Amino acid sequence: MSTITRTLGNIRRVGLKDFWHQLNVSSPPHTGDTKAGVLVGVDKFGNKFYENKDELPLRTRWVDYVKHDFDAAHIEPLWHAWISYSVDTPPTQDPIQAASFKPWSPKGHIPNLTFTRGAYKPYNTTKPKIQAWEPFAAPR
Repeated sequence: MSTITRTLGNIRRVGLKDFWHQLNVSSPPHTGDTKAGVLVGVDKFGNKFYENKDELPLRTRWVDYVKHDFDAAHIEPLWHAWISYSVDTPPTQDPIQAASFKPWSPKGHIPNLTFTRGAYKPYNTTKPKIQAWEPFAAPR
């Protein structure tokens, strides 16, 4: 939650349009909060990544999603590593990560299909170690 002075300062920095956007459409855990920061980059899905070193620790980086269903699967893996503080340099500034483009990588977003009919279901081809008991009824 913001204080009044912090909120007024952020309105001055980002403007009324972005302030209203942040209050209504911002991503969790910052819902209803205002933030002002530097645009670090945009991924291929159109998500915008921001950083502000003056914020509280572990709240200095955030993402403004293009789609507003807030699924972490909508972030590219390299950006996800940056936003979760696994790496210090964003993919736009790291030459090794920028050169790690693979031609076989998916071109579009692959949704998370957990708990749907399209979810991955493993199967087992090994022989079970324990045989199930089947009742036998003797004829009379």
